[in-house]
Amino acid sequence: MVFQFILFVAGLVILYFGAEWLVKAASSIAFQFGIRPMVIGLTVVAMGTSMPEFVLNFFAVLVGEDALAIGNIIGSNVANIGLILGVSAVLMPLVVSREVLRKEYPLMIATSLLFYALAADGLISRVDGGILVFGLMALMIFLVIDGRRHIRENGKGTASPSSMEMTAKTGESPLGNGHLSNQKKILFLLGGMIGLTFGARLMVISAVEIAHGLNIHPVVVGLTIVAIGTSLPELAACVVCAMKNETDMSIGNVLGSNMLNILFVVGMISMIRPMAVEPISITQHFPVMIAFAFVLYPIARFRSSISKLEGAFLIAAFCVYLGWLIFPYL
Repeated sequence: MVFQFILFVAGLVILYFGAEWLVKAASSIAFQFGIRPMVIGLTVVAMGTSMPEFVLNFFAVLVGEDALAIGNIIGSNVANIGLILGVSAVLMPLVVSREVLRKEYPLMIATSLLFYALAADGLISRVDGGILVFGLMALMIFLVIDGRRHIRENGKGTASPSSMEMTAKTGESPLGNGHLSNQKKILFLLGGMIGLTFGARLMVISAVEIAHGLNIHPVVVGLTIVAIGTSLPELAACVVCAMKNETDMSIGNVLGSNMLNILFVVGMISMIRPMAVEPISITQHFPVMIAFAFVLYPIARFRSSISKLEGAFLIAAFCVYLGWLIFPYL
């Protein structure tokens, strides 16, 4: 059992660095083309930080651990709001624009509700996966059109003033990656993909063995240690953005990651192999995920920000949820 924990931690470390390298290269490329921070957060950074969930869940489904995969998605989406936004807000209060609440937030809510509806019959079928992938394509088209509109209205320099100032002074993107040479970008992309694949494989194997050894339901393992582990890239990206006062990118990363976890990860994997959904996930854990998504609106809508106190509330709510999951096994 101790060896399995060591393997899990080793896989987590490899997974973390793989995602960090992938995000570093991807955000550098995106910022080089003048894409505004919110769009970078919603697409490039969110896609990069969702890759751990995709690779891990792909291996989990291949070995028949659908409960672990579904638990990982639900737990990651809960952690993104409760833990990651909470920690980011405690470090630096997050300003939330009305445009985000009017456009991107409703899309995240709609995606979460669609996921719940498709899972309600106990199976994410290939048809359901096709619906989610169609939603992914629609989201990308919307972001492209909205990005072009933003450029027409505000000119090519779409980054926020703080981003512009940072670029002028250091030549770097808000995540500090603008200085990478083309060779380094390629190396980070390849290294990131290899790290994600190898780390995810180790985590799945060890997580399954830990669950069996401790007689813990795989969905609980997916909701807790695996979900938190695969959410570490989002946490790292959001903390860096918050510390550099790039709150648009921080909020965009969380909203985008939650949508891509569903549309990209669940959609693509279920098209390859349908995913069974445990009844306990439908009756208990999906509602928690939806509740966290909905509670974010009044918090962000009030004074158009997430304060340190509100960040602490999100962290406390997440800890209560973790306690509720773990308590039966103590």
